[in-house]
Amino acid sequence: MDGDSGATRYGVVLVTASSRQEAEAIAQNLVESQLAACVNFMPVHSVYSWQGKVNSEEEWQLTIKTDLAQFSALEAKIRELHSYEVPEIIALPILAGFPPYLQWIADNVKGYL
Repeated sequence: MDGDSGATRYGVVLVTASSRQEAEAIAQNLVESQLAACVNFMPVHSVYSWQGKVNSEEEWQLTIKTDLAQFSALEAKIRELHSYEVPEIIALPILAGFPPYLQWIADNVKGYL
C-alpha cells in the first residue's frame, strides 16, 4: 500500500460502452464477480478518432471502483463482455479517500488470498 491511507491501492477504471444495456451488463457482471465494489454509469457524448475518421456518438461512461490489484482480471472480463474492438479501459489511482469507503472497496473486491 502507498501513502498513509493506502488509497493508491484502490482506483477508478473508466470504460465507455455503446448502449445502456451493454453498460448495465458489464456493471452487473463486474460487481457479481467481485471485480468491482461499485459501478456507476451515465450517458455521455463522445467525439473521437477511429480508423482515420472523426466520429461523434452517444455512449455510456462506466466509472468502476476497484482494488487495482485486480486490474488484469477486470480488464480481461471487460474485454470478454465488450462489443468494441478496442474498448477504453483505463485506471486512475485514488490518491486519497475516506478510509471507511476504501475499506468498503476492499471488503467487496475479491483478493488473491
